[in-house]
Amino acid sequence: MKKTFMGVRLRKLRAERGLTQAALAQALGLSPSYLNQLEQNQRPLTVAVLLKIHKTLGVDIQQFSEDEEARLVAGMQEALADAPEPVALAELKEVAAQMPALGRALVALYRRHQQAADRMEAMAERLGDDRSGAAAPRAMPFEVVRDFFFAHQNHFDAVDRAAERLAAEAQAPGGGTLPDWLAQRLAQRHGVRVVFGDEARDSKRSYAPHSRTLHLSARLDASQQAFQLGTQLALLELAGTIETLTEGAPLADDAAARQLARIGLANYFAGALLLPYGSFLQAAEALRYDIEMLAQRFGVGFETVCHRLSTLQRPGAPGVPFFFVRVDRAGNISKRQSATHFHFSRTGGTCPLWNVYEAFGQPERILPQLARMPDGRTYLWIARTVSHGPRRYGALRRTFSIGLGCDIRHAPRLVYAKGLDLGDPDAATPIGMGCKVCERPECPQRAFPFVGRPLAVDMHRSRFTPYGFAEP
Repeated sequence: MKKTFMGVRLRKLRAERGLTQAALAQALGLSPSYLNQLEQNQRPLTVAVLLKIHKTLGVDIQQFSEDEEARLVAGMQEALADAPEPVALAELKEVAAQMPALGRALVALYRRHQQAADRMEAMAERLGDDRSGAAAPRAMPFEVVRDFFFAHQNHFDAVDRAAERLAAEAQAPGGGTLPDWLAQRLAQRHGVRVVFGDEARDSKRSYAPHSRTLHLSARLDASQQAFQLGTQLALLELAGTIETLTEGAPLADDAAARQLARIGLANYFAGALLLPYGSFLQAAEALRYDIEMLAQRFGVGFETVCHRLSTLQRPGAPGVPFFFVRVDRAGNISKRQSATHFHFSRTGGTCPLWNVYEAFGQPERILPQLARMPDGRTYLWIARTVSHGPRRYGALRRTFSIGLGCDIRHAPRLVYAKGLDLGDPDAATPIGMGCKVCERPECPQRAFPFVGRPLAVDMHRSRFTPYGFAEP
């Protein structure tokens, strides 16, 4: 662990509990002088002290996480992208480490500003084209839900354990196939009748509460049937747990976001049911996280395995903390889940040097990549395309690139690190969070100038790389 100075945060923690410096020092088994040095940033906060804080005060040590800091720094970089005066990365890191509440407030204000701008744009379009008085659309419920999942590190322990218990019941002798067992449970416990057919051609799952009838598409394979049945079972059987998780802020003020979050948690349950935590993690570690072998062993698709791998953060038994993304050919990220801090900017698109885009040129082939961010952090990414939809002539199929990444310190646990020089910093491809917030001056793929510095415009000079920056 690198030296971490958290004096301001430690003083705030002590003040919240009404403790004197001497009282907190005694509770933690430290000398008052040592605690004073920690609070004055004269000594770094060590892992041993963090564990004492957790044990004595019941504080989630994630509050002191470097990963959480990195995510906050990235959020502030995005929020200040158009600031009149550039803010140095070192200053943002200091704010994230010492005054995280201030940083979170800044990011929240920026997001409110963006939402207000979106509403104004929608209102201007409506007044210009249609004066019927229709209500302006609400601001991005899916982003609210994405942040909700980020805040929980993409792991919901109560939901995960409930799915694992149910999977154990389903695997008991005489239980039959998982879809049959789930259909029987829906019938016996909830009076729900399951019907297979294509009455609703655009729906995988359609539930009619008044008749307690669940329609599933006949085009679903066995694992997809189990997933949809598990989702419906979660909405009925875990309604209380899901309601408790979604009743608080920031979902409280947005009905659409609450509904999306409930669906997301029900889908989370279904994925955990197909891939129960203990057995899946054991297999993942034994197979060195070989996704295709895991998909074959558990009878599910590549994307399902990747999504589940990004949720394995059970306290006391965590897997590799992965980040999961699903990207289309136009660069739109339609799914973005993370067990840690990594995320791309909403400003200026994503990075064309990222291997998720190269995967479209080599369909269904897994491509590994060592990628280094501007802050020096290096990650191992793997990417592969997947396609969904009917396999018939003339039918449109949806194709995405699935990306799964982790910090390089976890790379030796992955089969995909084989043949890569993890110790050579020059072996990593330099990528960024998006051109507008990426400060790399020498990137040949830059599409937009970095907004953090003035442009250096020289009519007497032609550069090999686009957009020169003025010296800070």
